[in-house]
Amino acid sequence: MFRNYRPDRCYIIAEIGGNFTTFDQARRLIDEAKSSGVDAVKLQTYRAETLSSRNAMFDMENTGVTSQFELFRKYEIGHELHEAVFRYAEEHGLDWFSSPSHETDVDLLEKCGVGAHKVGSDDAVNIPFLRYLAKTGKPIILSTGMSTLGEVRESVAAIKEAGNQKLILLHAITSYPTHPENVNLRAMQTMMEAFPDLDVGYSDHTLTPVASLCAAAMGARVIERHFTYDKAADGPDHMLSADPAEMKWLVDAIRAFEVMKGSGRKEPAASEATTRLNNRKSIVVNRPLKAGHVISAGDISIKRPGTGIEPKHLETLAGRRLVKDLDADAVLQWSDLA
Repeated sequence: MFRNYRPDRCYIIAEIGGNFTTFDQARRLIDEAKSSGVDAVKLQTYRAETLSSRNAMFDMENTGVTSQFELFRKYEIGHELHEAVFRYAEEHGLDWFSSPSHETDVDLLEKCGVGAHKVGSDDAVNIPFLRYLAKTGKPIILSTGMSTLGEVRESVAAIKEAGNQKLILLHAITSYPTHPENVNLRAMQTMMEAFPDLDVGYSDHTLTPVASLCAAAMGARVIERHFTYDKAADGPDHMLSADPAEMKWLVDAIRAFEVMKGSGRKEPAASEATTRLNNRKSIVVNRPLKAGHVISAGDISIKRPGTGIEPKHLETLAGRRLVKDLDADAVLQWSDLA
């Protein structure tokens, strides 16, 4: 399913779920996401009836105090719209999948032919649901917001015990939006150390692309970021979503970083071949000298370019005899010495 998932680069997901209720809106989001250079788009698959009781309330910065049931009912989408959106993403070369919230949502996505499943942080410790999802045999991306490391271990074990080893973990903070002091990207690295056999990434709910770029620089294999065509559009997730300009900046910055990090070998860059000669220094003679002259300390200095005897040999040259005439500032070569 992850056609665009490559071992040599970060996989970037545009989360468009919750930011559309019509195909035209979804099409616009997918067009913009494709132009931004992301690898995949992700939806949210739920029905208010199976997700929330009528007593559950939101009390977050992006929603205010409001009924979870009513908000979810407003933004839930049906089977036909799922099919249309997935088909459009496929036609545009993007990977596509969704976050189901109930076993019936998983069944719907399986009918759509989805090739992977994303688990939201609200279900990170929902062990019966994780086992059901694992039995599809599809790759699972598991967000771990609100979880302790011990809870993540339990969830990973449940998925693996159900026979599914195709698992990616995402560090996340379930605050909408997440402010910098709560991001805690080092927790992502803690999960990398705890689960060395798994790819680990970051699901970003902050207000700028900075955290995602930092996560990529800290080794994230996957970045998920909410995506919108308009931060002021109606809906709770638009305000914390990247708009097209931000997403393109983020994708370009991550791709540039991947080039910049290089091989890790400390050696001259190919571009330094000329400057290594021109900008380093060598030993030069201070004045015209004749063949047969015996060099003294006062005869030589260290100057650019770096095409002659290296400065580290300066103290070994006193007492050496020249075999040819040299002009002032001549770069001394080993072949000039007896």
